Amino acid sequence: MSKWRRRSSSGEQSGRRNMPLFGHRPLQSRPSHSFRLRRSGIGLIILIGLALIYLSYPSFQPLTRSLPASLLTAVHLLKSWRNTQNDQGRWVSANDGLDPTFTISQSNLKYPPDVYPARMNPFKRSNATFVSLVRNQDIDDMMMSMRTVEDRINRKFGYPWVFLNDEPFKREFKKSVRSMTRSQVFFGLIPKQHWSYPSFIDQSRAAQARKLMGEANVVYGNSESYRHMCRYNAGFFFRHPLMLQFDYYWRVEPGIQYYCDLDYDPFLFMQANQKVYSFTVSLLEYQATIPSLWKTVQDFLHRNPGSMATNNSLEFILADPSKGMESDYNLCHFWSNFELADMRFWRSPIYEKFFDHIDQSGGIFYERWGDAPIHSIAAALFLKKEQIHQWDDIGYYHHPFTHCPSDIKRFHLNGKCFCEPSESFDNQPYSCTPRWREINDK
Repeated sequence: MSKWRRRSSSGEQSGRRNMPLFGHRPLQSRPSHSFRLRRSGIGLIILIGLALIYLSYPSFQPLTRSLPASLLTAVHLLKSWRNTQNDQGRWVSANDGLDPTFTISQSNLKYPPDVYPARMNPFKRSNATFVSLVRNQDIDDMMMSMRTVEDRINRKFGYPWVFLNDEPFKREFKKSVRSMTRSQVFFGLIPKQHWSYPSFIDQSRAAQARKLMGEANVVYGNSESYRHMCRYNAGFFFRHPLMLQFDYYWRVEPGIQYYCDLDYDPFLFMQANQKVYSFTVSLLEYQATIPSLWKTVQDFLHRNPGSMATNNSLEFILADPSKGMESDYNLCHFWSNFELADMRFWRSPIYEKFFDHIDQSGGIFYERWGDAPIHSIAAALFLKKEQIHQWDDIGYYHHPFTHCPSDIKRFHLNGKCFCEPSESFDNQPYSCTPRWREINDK
């Protein structure tokens, strides 16, 4: 993209390389070789001197106004180089920009104005928020997550935060998270009906399923709260009254880290490019947690023919694409602890109908269906392929996996990222990102 291209240095300006440095007419008689060398040397010294003056004092004009046109052009070519980032370093003139207005403190010290990027950002914001489903006891990890989000991303944009919990937030939690951001912060209590067993669930059967999965050492297999969390993330968080005022959300979990500066607004990117769902990491799901999920999805599609989007991403989730929906599920899904998406999709009639079918089947409680495969399958089926975006330029860590941008020149040599590309999960056998890139390039 053009935004990543460096401006050309003065030495790269085509059509000016052969321009005479001095605007004098040729002498009538051919000067001696030594005279020509001396004259060239003097001219070079003058040019270097003017260059140094210009680089150090760009506002100094009297001398340069009296120069011949050809020499003046050569000197002004330095302007593009003076502020150009190149392999030799970064050049920033101390005299560029507005003169600051100083504030005098009680101790008679002069302080320059505060520079808070979000306040100085002149561009409009999207209707968006960060959102965290978090418990009071997760405060330390949550503060760490907020710090990395604010430092790497949100200090430039000032988007608000929404915190949701099935229990009231304690005063200490509220005070601590407010200390991590200058943005607006909201705290919400999850409605009881969204964090409890629905009437159609046999709780004895659910308890027995947890017991068996725990004995089989299935990850979170014996956890009751994990299932409530997955159900809430899959079908209800976007319906919370605090979330209804927003269109887009960025999910942030406790204990995560971001490794790269993001200098453009990701929400505006989603909006301008009509993206609906986005991710950083994709991987294989544990088969033991979703043994009957795919059959339930197939049943929904048989009952709702024509519900899939044209040019969808079905190929991404099929073990044998040639069989279409009769194929098995290949277990690929988008890792949902990072999600940046448009909630209007989750609120759409097709997703509401799809989730109700999933929920009524009982697989969230009788097995251990996560919100990640539910969201991923829905996005692959009901969105166009071009509506899904993979963020290669967002360096991200959530235990135990990392995504690190692979382009060394674009992300690592210029100070944007601090991570090791070779450690990126994209390169591991269980990653589905290579498959996503392959089908997305078709």
